Amino acid sequence: MNAAVRAVVRMGIYVGAKVYFIYEGYQGMVDGGANIAEADWESVSSILQVGGTIIGSARCQAFRTREGRLKAACNLLQRGITNLCVIGGDGSLTGANLFRKEWSGLLEELARNGQIDKEAVQKYAYLNVVGMVGSIDNDFCGTDMTIGTDSALHRIIEVIDAIMTTAQSHQRTFVLEVMGRHCGYLALVSALACGADWVFLPESPPEDGWEEQMCVKLSENRARKKRLNIIIVAEGAIDTQNKPITSEKIKELVVTQLGYDTRVTILGHVQRGGTPSAFDRILASRMGVEAVIALLEATPDTPACVVSLNGNHAVRLPLMECVQMTQDVQKAMDERRFQDAVRLRGRSFAGNLNTYKRLAIKLPDDQIPKTNCNVAVINVGAPAAGMNAAVRSAVRVGIADGHRMLAIYDGFDGFAKGQIKEIGWTDVGGWTGQGGSILGTKRVLPGKYLEEIARQMRAHSINALLIIGGFEAYLGLLELSAAREKHEEFCVPMVMVPATVSNNVPGSDFSIGADTALNTITDTCDRIKQSASGTKRRVFIIETMGGYCGYLANMGGLAAGADAAYIFEEPFDIRDLQSNVEHLTEKMKTTIQRGLVLRNESCSENYTTDFIYQLYSEEGKGVFDCRKNVLGHMQQGGAPSPFDRNFGTKISARAMEWITAKLKEARGRGKKFTTDDSVCVLGISKRNVIFQPVAELKKQTDFEHRIPKEQWWLKLRPLMKILAKYKASYDVSDSGQLEHVQPWSV
Repeated sequence: MNAAVRAVVRMGIYVGAKVYFIYEGYQGMVDGGANIAEADWESVSSILQVGGTIIGSARCQAFRTREGRLKAACNLLQRGITNLCVIGGDGSLTGANLFRKEWSGLLEELARNGQIDKEAVQKYAYLNVVGMVGSIDNDFCGTDMTIGTDSALHRIIEVIDAIMTTAQSHQRTFVLEVMGRHCGYLALVSALACGADWVFLPESPPEDGWEEQMCVKLSENRARKKRLNIIIVAEGAIDTQNKPITSEKIKELVVTQLGYDTRVTILGHVQRGGTPSAFDRILASRMGVEAVIALLEATPDTPACVVSLNGNHAVRLPLMECVQMTQDVQKAMDERRFQDAVRLRGRSFAGNLNTYKRLAIKLPDDQIPKTNCNVAVINVGAPAAGMNAAVRSAVRVGIADGHRMLAIYDGFDGFAKGQIKEIGWTDVGGWTGQGGSILGTKRVLPGKYLEEIARQMRAHSINALLIIGGFEAYLGLLELSAAREKHEEFCVPMVMVPATVSNNVPGSDFSIGADTALNTITDTCDRIKQSASGTKRRVFIIETMGGYCGYLANMGGLAAGADAAYIFEEPFDIRDLQSNVEHLTEKMKTTIQRGLVLRNESCSENYTTDFIYQLYSEEGKGVFDCRKNVLGHMQQGGAPSPFDRNFGTKISARAMEWITAKLKEARGRGKKFTTDDSVCVLGISKRNVIFQPVAELKKQTDFEHRIPKEQWWLKLRPLMKILAKYKASYDVSDSGQLEHVQPWSV
């Protein structure tokens, strides 16, 4: 929420508006006085890394009455406020909409009571309202993610990872209760991200007789040598009769039926706290800026809108349509129309649920129709957090589809040497939370081993290939595709899933591993800034990874509140460096006496990190001193973030579904795959998951610098500059149109 507050205040000041804080939510608006205070640039500095909200939030009974809203209107008018940005859940936003509807009536009443004059009624005739959804449950329809959800998932996954290590030593069953009274999103995604044995959600209750099914599943997993069982329960979990399913009830069941040592952990308010994740900071900053633009563009006829995230796109939706749909979900649950409830939750919820079911529950072997196809999985390039989650997902979906799954160890190098083994359902258990690459990965390209690789494809009769990796994987796929004329073994479906911290693969806005690296950078910047809190006037210069791609430096700068980020995609010269130094010198005269500058490792051949450090040190003499830090390989390591586990799991499952569909087409006809559309990169582009032939992506690639020619995140570059008090022009051509909520049909 603080990142959103900061973005609204700074964007508001940037466009020349006066911005006010209203403390303690609607209570502060009703009470007025010191609760409504003008905000300035410095009042939102150093709040990005703080959880909760600096302006406070409160439930307010008075605002539910007309009398309370009359007082609130009077308090706003005293300061000439007619634009309201509300950050909250559906209750807060519904209240804001009612307030907006009553506004002209409230003004007339105030005029009758002599509290305002007739001119004021005309001058302040309209109230504009824009909402941003802040709710850790992700229970608001119309947006893929609400502010706070990703950070809550970080807290949950940290706990699960910690529990996993203790439970591995004792054979235990853990029942974990997470928040979500009416929405199972947190429970569902954390179950996906840790490979839980069972999950209970309000929207999708277990079928009757679940007690026995669950116990069978747990004992089967124990028989497969799984030392730990995890059951995740949303606090609002119910059965098909709408009766609550509590964590205690589940524990009793496991103890009495199976006699397992079982523990219950209720996470409670831990999930609301802590430092916000990089994803949440960037999301909230984007939404805050979009909200200010929406208020500037609003006319008396514009309905109250809510700023939402759709795929990778900030969109505006009519507030009441979203609220209505959110209430429809609850109604469907009350009426036991559970399939409708899942459908109304939207595309990403339904997709998560289907993926979880496919990966968690294995049918007995004799019930899976065999395809007699062998599908191989390989990791290529540098390791990235989330690769193992992607491999696990591919292996399990492949087995469920009836294929024989083969693992290739140590990249194309290992492929050529025949390091290929069959991999089973239980072999990949517990992989989602592990960093790096368990299969092993190398940067070697297949070009010089084509003969040997073709021989191995023949020897193991490989019918399809899934490559998980970065830019080398993309180049490797191009080389294999080009070698089809010479080697018919390569005439099989081949698909690549992007996994690299650099996020530089053409054909996808996101790569597995980039979110984890971004969190590492953000956490490190937070610590570095904190280390300076005792010393005055210090500037830190931090070098990030990414090759020639400035994604990590740019987005890390946005998430950490940097003053500048130097990237290859936006050339800079000595004059830019000079103006940055001047900017920091001015900043040191204020109460904010710290600076943060990020530099992408390959942004310039001559302006190295050392050069920039020396230049800043010399120019800043007597005003500030400098420190430098090269983050290095810590950005590639560590446990994957919830986003990367979930993204790797889902996108890899999609890749296997594509392979299965392709193999079905060819069944019985011994078909050779020679067309471009059988060699694809699977990626996320704007709002869609799409398969793009590598042949087409060649045109979009800058091979010399190993980056796509066009990159979506460059549009966000001005945001960082505006929020750091630079003059920059922000392109609003994409925004502005109010869209309608799309109820998603399964």
